[in-house]
Amino acid sequence: MGHLTEIYEENFELVFKYLMTLCRDTDVAEELTQETFYKAIHSIDRFNGSCKISVWLCQIAKHTYYQYVDKQVKQPKFSELQNGPSIEQLLVAQEDKIQLYRYIHRLKEPYREILHLRLLGGLSFQEIGGILGKNENWARVTFYRAKVKLQEEVKQSE
Repeated sequence: MGHLTEIYEENFELVFKYLMTLCRDTDVAEELTQETFYKAIHSIDRFNGSCKISVWLCQIAKHTYYQYVDKQVKQPKFSELQNGPSIEQLLVAQEDKIQLYRYIHRLKEPYREILHLRLLGGLSFQEIGGILGKNENWARVTFYRAKVKLQEEVKQSE
C-alpha cells in the first residue's frame, strides 16, 4: 500500500495540472484526478513499465476526461434547458457536436488524439508534443494533417 501512496503523492500534481489544461475547471479536474487514480489502482497490474508511470497515468486521465466529455455532450443540464436556448437549438448544436466527434473518432491515432488535445484541451503545440513524447514541430504538422484527414472524412460522408 505504501508503494501506491508514493505513486499518488509523486504524480497527483502532474495529473491534476494535465486535467486542468483539458477541462479548465478546478472542481472537475479534482474529481477526474481522483477517478484517474481510482482506475489506476484497479489496473496497476496491467502497467508493464514500457513508459513512465506518469505517462501511463496521463493516458488514464485523458480517457477519463473523454468519458466525462461524452457524458456532458449526451446529457444537457436541466438549468441550461430552462435558461438557455430552445430545445430545438440545443438538439441541432448537440447533433453537430456529436457528428464532429464521430468524424474525429473515425480517424486513426495520433490524429484523433492530437485533435482532442488541441481542440478540446486547448493545449499548445509545445504541450502536445511534450505529452506525446515528440517535438512542437511534429505536433504542428500532425495537427495540420489531422485537419486534412478530418476534412476528407466529412467530404466522404456527404
